[in-house]
Amino acid sequence: MSDVVDVAGTTAREGFAFSVRLKVRYAEIDGQKIVFNSRYLEYADVAVTEFWEWTGIEALPEWRCAEFNVRHTEIDYLKPFRWGDEIDAFVRLDRLGGTSLTKRFELCHAVTGELHCAIQMVSVNVDLEEGRSAPFPPAIRAFLETLVSG
Repeated sequence: MSDVVDVAGTTAREGFAFSVRLKVRYAEIDGQKIVFNSRYLEYADVAVTEFWEWTGIEALPEWRCAEFNVRHTEIDYLKPFRWGDEIDAFVRLDRLGGTSLTKRFELCHAVTGELHCAIQMVSVNVDLEEGRSAPFPPAIRAFLETLVSG
């Protein structure tokens, strides 16, 4: 894992070491010709999937058994994206709790750099057999601690 990443030509953003570029597709817009609100969470999902791959955490055997469920999400829609816009999706880990982690996403216009949407998402590590939250395995916790910003 490097300190700075430039995936698909994305721009830098203070406080973020990772980003990925996405493009708004026709199927993602609504009757107002802007991105439909639920699609922003899909952008976050694509971005965090790329983020995990970038970190290299998938090399840990324990990672294959890790399961995260979204517990809480806050979204600030600041300005809509439109069909054909390119989005730089920035991702970072802001906090690591006993069983949870808090991720920050900033979705910015790739040309102007303007912030269009900010998402704060809390995910909980879940023991699938028990159906309840569970502490992180030590190896995963140690790895995640290296990723927390600030």
